[in-house]
Amino acid sequence: MKKTSLTALACALALACALALPGAALAKTIKVAGIYTQPIQQKWDARLHQALTKAAEAGEIEYVFSEKVSNTDYVRVLREYCESGVDLVVGEAFGISRDVRKVADDYPGVALLMGDSFGPYGKNMAVFDNYIHEPCYLMGMIAGSMTKNNRIGMVGGYPIGEVNRLFHAFMEGAKSVNPAVEFKVSFIGSWYDPPKAKEFAYAQIEAGVDVLYAERAGVVDAAREKGIIAFGNVNDMNKEENGTDVVVTSALWDMTAAIGHAIERVKAGTFAAEDYREWTMMAKGGAALAPYYEFDERIPAGVKAEVEKIKAAILAGEMVITINDEEPKSTF
Repeated sequence: MKKTSLTALACALALACALALPGAALAKTIKVAGIYTQPIQQKWDARLHQALTKAAEAGEIEYVFSEKVSNTDYVRVLREYCESGVDLVVGEAFGISRDVRKVADDYPGVALLMGDSFGPYGKNMAVFDNYIHEPCYLMGMIAGSMTKNNRIGMVGGYPIGEVNRLFHAFMEGAKSVNPAVEFKVSFIGSWYDPPKAKEFAYAQIEAGVDVLYAERAGVVDAAREKGIIAFGNVNDMNKEENGTDVVVTSALWDMTAAIGHAIERVKAGTFAAEDYREWTMMAKGGAALAPYYEFDERIPAGVKAEVEKIKAAILAGEMVITINDEEPKSTF
């Protein structure tokens, strides 16, 4: 009897100690849903999917997702996931922010991490966007040094904040090393239409550009066919979009750190309505410049050294790249 009691007491103490250990409360697996308005191949949604898949493979979460969900159907799908008992939903509220906020009110026990142009909401809706303007500035420095006729083309999806800030940073970076450079800016009115993006790129090349910023898929193909160089966006377009010998480097967006922060908060019961901006910037690993690959020897050594200098200043907080969400305009 005494032995049984001591054994029970020992087990109870062991359990208490285990629960007191840092991270013990984080051991459970949570249920997470991703809701995407575009096909999973579309690079913006693909970066979210990639980060969540990585967390699932690590045993951190149980992950389900829906893709190609239209804005008119988005709230219905979001409510269904909330009703199903998920702990966290990752998605996008662009264009339907007000409706998504109503869902946040109706399901206060579900954490929402949503791409949104507006700020956090209530107690359970955190927001993010892709703040990769810092590596875009660095790319611009390289592009400005490599153009031969001082004309750079830029093809984007829509003139909204998340695209505009990247274009402005790229332009500023280019002008910092080459004040004479000019820009042709075009928006295709779609997030995923490679043939259309390719046609817009053709038009810019006809107008005299010899460098392209490929914010959308399809631009790299035009650059390859016309024999000019390009710079990539969000994913590594040299390796992932047939960019060998065409894409000099890319401004990368990595949601791993941001998703990890959200998962940790949910598990700890401390999820809050935060702005995840800092988690998508260079200092926390949310943004980076891709390798130069076969272009390493073709970029002037002095330019590479200056890029490294500016990168170090950004990471140290000594240099802040301006965030400009206004629509950029062509200069020629």
